[in-house]
Amino acid sequence: MTFANQATSRQAEYLQAALRLAQTCNYETEHTRHVTRLALRLFDETQDLHQLGQQERLWLNCAAILHDIGWIEGRKSHNKVSLRIILTTTLLPFNNRERLIIGSITRYHRKALPTIDHDHFAALVPEDQKLVKTLAALLRLADGLDQAHFGRVFDLTCKITPKKINLYCRVNSTATEEDLAALYKKDLFEQVFNRSAIIKWKFPETQE
Repeated sequence: MTFANQATSRQAEYLQAALRLAQTCNYETEHTRHVTRLALRLFDETQDLHQLGQQERLWLNCAAILHDIGWIEGRKSHNKVSLRIILTTTLLPFNNRERLIIGSITRYHRKALPTIDHDHFAALVPEDQKLVKTLAALLRLADGLDQAHFGRVFDLTCKITPKKINLYCRVNSTATEEDLAALYKKDLFEQVFNRSAIIKWKFPETQE
């Protein structure tokens, strides 16, 4: 088996395991798929800034699939529950480092920002802490862009300048809830990339 085939096999194993776990937790299928797609689009659109590779993209993909599994115990603190499940379940093939990274990304898709006051984050080496911040920033913003769980943002692109990242979000209807949520949840994104995030809503017939 070639290295490329090994990587593809491993990716498939991880994604299938994440999906099976999400299914056991009665995850919201369409919202999860939508947030995952938006998070990966943000990853690809900001590639020139973060310079991360396929392994990190895979971890973001897994985290996006698993970000809301904590809902199985209710809405309150569901991000913390998602982290706990990822750290303790036997249904995932992740090693301890990957559990901490992927679990931490899901933990920070809402509410508090990463801090060494959190044991799971403090347990990571500085390089992995930086990685978690970057990937959590993408997931956090993607989740805000589907705040109403209606799939209103069907695509996005980014234009990066030295001081700003313009996010052109293509929508199929007015996205008031997503606008408010994205304004709140772009905090980590702006911190990580050291740029203001300007969100612009584009209907299909409009041009950039």
